[in-house]
Amino acid sequence: MDGTLTQTNQLIFDAFNHIAMEHEKKTYSEQEITAMFGPPEEGALVGIVGAEKLDTAMEQYLDFYRNNHNKLARIYPGILDILKFLKSKGCRLALFTGKGTHSTRITLGEFGLTEYFEYVVTGNDVVNHKPSAEGIRKIMSHFSLKPEEVLMVGDAVADVKASREAGVRVAAVLWDSYAKEKVLKMNADYMFQSVEEFALWLKKEVN
Repeated sequence: MDGTLTQTNQLIFDAFNHIAMEHEKKTYSEQEITAMFGPPEEGALVGIVGAEKLDTAMEQYLDFYRNNHNKLARIYPGILDILKFLKSKGCRLALFTGKGTHSTRITLGEFGLTEYFEYVVTGNDVVNHKPSAEGIRKIMSHFSLKPEEVLMVGDAVADVKASREAGVRVAAVLWDSYAKEKVLKMNADYMFQSVEEFALWLKKEVN
């Protein structure tokens, strides 16, 4: 979701630093925060506040995330049109994100995206987080899909690695990837520099 459907990275960075300032009187760089990505928010926050304060920190994080969503986040122009097009063609859409369940629901709800995804797997729904393919396999099992019937779309190194482990094709989308240079070197099946480029390709491929 983040960096693919929605421009939410700044919201995430600011939410983490809100907690860090509240509990540690310090802030982290974007690189330090992205290094924590993988498990859902709880996994990163416990390293900042400790286990005893985790529940309180999560409440504070989600309050900040919700209250600043409209100010710091947006859906990429053209994404909604892509989702509507794919739905109209009968494509089965699922979301696999490392975000936690609560922040995922907030973003899907705020941007009116909930209705487009038949199945959602968050970081709270898997034991092994990206780059593990567990989330992709859960989706394949849910829809009874074979690897050749699946296309994973993502912007991160972990997305490409998870796709390779699952044996599915992967489209690397680079319009807001925080690891663009690394992703470019990973030899994804398809690469797209803009939402418009991805949309034109889909309209040719999906009949």
